[in-house]
Amino acid sequence: MRYLYWRLSVFTAASAWPLLWVYQAWAFALGPDPGKVLVDRLGLGTLILLLVTLSMTPLQKLTGWPGWVVVRRQLGLWCFAYVVLHLSAYLVFVLGLDLSQLGVELRKRPYIIVGALGFFCLLMLAVTSNRYSQRRLGVRWKKLHRLVYVILGLGLLHMLWIVRADLKEWAIYAAVGGVLMLLRIPPIARRIPRLINKRALSVTKA
Repeated sequence: MRYLYWRLSVFTAASAWPLLWVYQAWAFALGPDPGKVLVDRLGLGTLILLLVTLSMTPLQKLTGWPGWVVVRRQLGLWCFAYVVLHLSAYLVFVLGLDLSQLGVELRKRPYIIVGALGFFCLLMLAVTSNRYSQRRLGVRWKKLHRLVYVILGLGLLHMLWIVRADLKEWAIYAAVGGVLMLLRIPPIARRIPRLINKRALSVTKA
């Protein structure tokens, strides 16, 4: 397996945070409402992992190191794992596993619908992330996995609807997401390798 230690490092880093948060909740280190804090942290962790996953291709183009793309699928699956934990924590700590309350919550808090749409889109990407699905779907696989851009928009909208009063942190994630989207616009994406080549030539000449 290529880049084994790099893959293990990514796995360790991604798995460490939920374990740390669960330990903090157990140790009463998350304040008076640890369940709500867990829900929020897992949701934010999902968004951050989504942004990190989307940054792998631009980083590979900017640096020329293929190791970034090697862990892209793993990061995407971790993103799905985080959103599953986020949803599970919401059902347990906010709803108390009382699914009859879900309809009330949906009417009072429409951002839950946005989050649910993002979850189902991530579910489709996770289920089809394997090589069998890639071969089976062919060209349609790439089209399907462009849903990741829709998921990013839904995730940012979900967070915006929740924070509303304090937009500073949200603006940072939105700006990072905007830059990552700009780097995928074909004319800009085509220029990235040229910039690397020009820089390499200038260093060689110097």
